[in-house]
Amino acid sequence: MEFGMFHQFPVVPGRSETDAFEQAFAQVDAAEQYGLDAMWLAELHVDPARSVLAAPMTIASAIAARTSRIKIGIAVQVLPLCHPLRIAEEAATVDQVSRGRLIFGVGRSGLPRTYEAYGIPYAESKDRFAETLEVIERAWSAPRFSYDGKYHHFDDVAVTPKPFQKPLPPIRVAASSPDTFPAIGRLGYPIFVMPRGTFADMLPVIESYRAAYREAGHPGTGQVYMRVPLYVGETEERARAEPEPSIMHFFREQAARLRASANRAGTSAADGRSERAALLDTLTYEDAIRGKIIIGTPDRVADQLVALKEMLGLDGILAELNTGGLIPHQHVTNALRLLCQEVMPRFH
Repeated sequence: MEFGMFHQFPVVPGRSETDAFEQAFAQVDAAEQYGLDAMWLAELHVDPARSVLAAPMTIASAIAARTSRIKIGIAVQVLPLCHPLRIAEEAATVDQVSRGRLIFGVGRSGLPRTYEAYGIPYAESKDRFAETLEVIERAWSAPRFSYDGKYHHFDDVAVTPKPFQKPLPPIRVAASSPDTFPAIGRLGYPIFVMPRGTFADMLPVIESYRAAYREAGHPGTGQVYMRVPLYVGETEERARAEPEPSIMHFFREQAARLRASANRAGTSAADGRSERAALLDTLTYEDAIRGKIIIGTPDRVADQLVALKEMLGLDGILAELNTGGLIPHQHVTNALRLLCQEVMPRFH
């Protein structure tokens, strides 16, 4: 099973943006040192209280330059906000600089406010996503290509550089709404998932992805990687107490974001944003750590991950070690050390 860390380069309360970058890169360096498989970078915009990670390809290139082993994943590049040729060039450059360590994770994002800031209608996100991904794959695969789409038109262009990995860097696609799981399965991509309810609630949609994957005739069973809020401590008491304020902050902020986006242009009442926000408003810490988050000693965390892998057939996790972004740096680094040195050996 692949072990990665989901990183948002969170803002440090009371500290500068420079401090946020310094602290985040220190955690990247620790991940390289401790033997983590992959570092996963979010893409977040116009949210200065949350994150400084607005340019994941730039950060990925910086990580490539300061490491030699760890995989560098994007979780996820928000494709509808990108010019396809520019992101094809940048991602291929990161793959070259890193000598083939890029994993290209892509998605649409569920934050309409970001689309408004970029001047792109959220209602266009699905079509823009599909078109942009197709152009990127053509740009990487063909010496020259032409394309005539709804949003983009290219005539006999040659994109350089090509990726280091042949034929392409691995591409993984974020799945969120129920209809996207079989759609991605039919296309044959591996998927990222983030539980909206409990971990067990994800089983039906993951099964729908794998069924569509098989029916389309793709080899294997389809790969599934899950973003998992996770925390490891030397004792059960520390593991429960240290992340609690940050985890509860995370769920309250999630509720606020869902509520704020529920009536924005391009969203639908069928998304259930208001209902999910109401549930998160009343969520207790005991509710959160029962079926939504993995916390505990290394042995306890390993046991929970074994059960989760068996239940959902996971191929890897993106461990969110700083859920909420408020866990002190030394605690995040210690949790990372315990994950790498005491949990991962159970799976490798």
